[in-house]
Amino acid sequence: MPVAIQAVPFLAGLLVAGLVLGLVFGPWGAVPVGLLALFVLFFFRDPDRIIPEGAGLVLSPADGRVTEVLRARDGTRVSVFLSVFNCHINRSPIGGQVVGARHTPGRFHPAWQGRASHENERNHLLLRSDTGDYGVTQVAGVLARRIVCTKSVGDVVSRGERIGLIRFGSRTDLHLPAGVEPLVRVGDRVRGGLTIMARALPKEQAGRVAGMGA
Repeated sequence: MPVAIQAVPFLAGLLVAGLVLGLVFGPWGAVPVGLLALFVLFFFRDPDRIIPEGAGLVLSPADGRVTEVLRARDGTRVSVFLSVFNCHINRSPIGGQVVGARHTPGRFHPAWQGRASHENERNHLLLRSDTGDYGVTQVAGVLARRIVCTKSVGDVVSRGERIGLIRFGSRTDLHLPAGVEPLVRVGDRVRGGLTIMARALPKEQAGRVAGMGA
C-alpha cells in the first residue's frame, strides 16, 4: 500500500535508532523500534481510491466518524473525528478552485469536542464550485500537532483529490453552503473520497427547481 511522503522523516529517525539499539543490545534491542516503524507505515498509509462519479456529489474529506452536524442560516458544518487508527489523508469533497486559505494558531483540545472547531489550531480551505462555496477545515487535536496542507489559493482541485493530512489523531470539518443538506448523521462512519456526504445541484438548476416549486 502507498505511504505518504510525510512518513519519511519518522522512518529515517527510527532506522537510525534501530541500528544503534541493535549494535548495543543485539537484534532484540531493535524490536520496539521495528514495531514503531510498522505503526508509522500504518498511520501514514495513503491508499488509492476509486472516486464516485455523478453530478453534484459531495464526498467526505476524511476517514473517521461523524461527531457533529451543526446547521446554521449560512450552511451546515459536518465534523469528522479521526482516531490514530484511521487513514489521515484529507481529500477535496468537490471539484473546484481554492479561493481562500487560512491557518489559525490555537489550542489542542481533544478533537472530538465541539470547541475544537473554533479554538484549536486549524487550517481552512475555501473551495468554489458551480454548486456553491465549500469549506474544509483541518483541526489539530491532543496528539496532532502538525497540519499539512498541499494546496493554496488559485489551485484547481478535482473531487476526491488529496489536499493534505494531519498527524496522529485529529478532526476534519466539512462546511456545506446553505441549501445543501447532509446525507450523513452523527455516529456514521465515513471514508475520505468515497462516502457521499451530500448532493448539490448547480446554482442555475437549483434556481429553476425552486422556481417550479413556487
